[in-house]
Amino acid sequence: MKFKIALILSCVTFASSVSATVATPPSTERAAANLAKAGPIESLDLSQLADGIDDGALNSEAITAAYLARIAAVDDSGPMLNAVIATFPDAMDQARAMDAELRAGTYRGPMHGIPVLVKDNVEVAGPIATTAGSLALAGNITNRDAPLIARLRAAGAELIASAEPGWPQFRGPRRDGISDERGMLEAWPETGPRLLWKTGGLGKGFSSPVIAGGRLFITGDFGEEVRVLAFDLEGKPLWSVRNGDAWLNQYQGARSSVAVRDGRVYHQNAHGRVVCLDAATGAERWAVDLLKRYGGDNITWGLSECVLVDDRAVYATAGGRDALLVAFDRLTGSELWRSEPLPVAGAEGGVDHAAYASPILVRFAGRRLLIGTSLRNLYCADADTGKLQWTRPRPTSYSVLAMMPVLVGDAVFMSAPHGPPGRLHRLIAPRAAGEPVGVEDLWTNPLDPCQGGVVHVAGRLYGAYYPARRGWAALDAATGQTLFEAPDLIKGAPLFADGRIHALSEDGTMLLLEPTDSKFEIRGRFRIPNTRGRDAWAHPVILDGRLYLRYHDTLYCHDVRAAR
Repeated sequence: MKFKIALILSCVTFASSVSATVATPPSTERAAANLAKAGPIESLDLSQLADGIDDGALNSEAITAAYLARIAAVDDSGPMLNAVIATFPDAMDQARAMDAELRAGTYRGPMHGIPVLVKDNVEVAGPIATTAGSLALAGNITNRDAPLIARLRAAGAELIASAEPGWPQFRGPRRDGISDERGMLEAWPETGPRLLWKTGGLGKGFSSPVIAGGRLFITGDFGEEVRVLAFDLEGKPLWSVRNGDAWLNQYQGARSSVAVRDGRVYHQNAHGRVVCLDAATGAERWAVDLLKRYGGDNITWGLSECVLVDDRAVYATAGGRDALLVAFDRLTGSELWRSEPLPVAGAEGGVDHAAYASPILVRFAGRRLLIGTSLRNLYCADADTGKLQWTRPRPTSYSVLAMMPVLVGDAVFMSAPHGPPGRLHRLIAPRAAGEPVGVEDLWTNPLDPCQGGVVHVAGRLYGAYYPARRGWAALDAATGQTLFEAPDLIKGAPLFADGRIHALSEDGTMLLLEPTDSKFEIRGRFRIPNTRGRDAWAHPVILDGRLYLRYHDTLYCHDVRAAR
């Protein structure tokens, strides 16, 4: 029987509890010499591979590359065994994502990062076919997993990272607020890390910088129009393009960050206009008005979603009478699917609208899932069809769902200010093909971030309270228990990198926090110049040893690399 190499299963762990999927990451103290005498990668057994990953002597990318090279040398040529029928085209991307998880502190278990071969008579969701060795089933892509595969996948969920190198979307490659940078300053001088450059002319706004293809993209309001701007990595302007009207009501300023994929820039303005631009020139390729096309209405403080883009589509929350969600072909802008609207009793138009937060893309139980928020609900939808899997009501006093959902093992943490406490929702794998993914409500905690959001690292959740309490908190991700707090710190937006939290407080104070077993150690603090009030809401970005901070019209770039 021929095999297909299902490297999509390289994240498998056989534990099903949240605590198991957020275990402490492996030690990296032992040297690569532990494996040097064991022979080439392809000669190592499973325990040796797992030990190598635990030791830091191996990584999933190297293992996957070695196996793919072995298949090419022995199966596709040489002896031409012809035993492997197909390999997943994104196998290397998946391997790199597994390595990134380890660097970020998430360890899924002894199978973390190890590729798996599956017989061709075992159904695995596409993009490769399940043929059972029969020509009659050529091209048989069913988009579902056999129960065996579903159970393996159900042991954990995986954030689907952007294939675009750099910082290509809001909150980073995986939309989790975690940077893979290493070798950064462990502490800052009193004046902060060295300022490399600053540039003005961004317009008014709260959107965060996005970096891809050697360019930086950001948005800003200029009078009555919102513009997408491109700069080089030294802050020199390259182009500026209008995307409709600015937000002229309360809390004026551009809201949404762009997303970049394969030389194109995607942006949604505060009025629901989604545009695709050429990254090199700013030329408009296509545009669509979500509110007009799908019967939606704007919300109190303006639509703020950062659209999500993968290799297939652009996904947006339309929040209209004709659709809750919609997917567009990312090259042409043509509609791929629309979901059913989400009815809400007593709501204007009888349906739920789009909100202020942005969705994440998750792989779970053989399915690609969009998890995001409408104005009053947390939702989960099939990313390939738009079919809603489940919703969970999140009523708040001011209908403010502004926090991006956070993946925690096989669960999702969601919270909002002025409403019920934060809650962890566990994903439940379908019992049979065609059934929806389920959900189970777990623990609650009063942590209630708004604009800043939460990061999940090594079994902990870090975030800032909004109105419920003051300061920052660390939560045990398995139980929801508050481990420690820092009530004297001002709320803001966290970015995790190299073992520390880089937090931009809403008053413009930038903090370097090192979480210990019992507290946040302050390793650095400085203030963005010319901040006023408490509206420093853009999220910090770290890439290639540089820290980027935006405050309305100005972008600052600091050197945060450790001395060499």
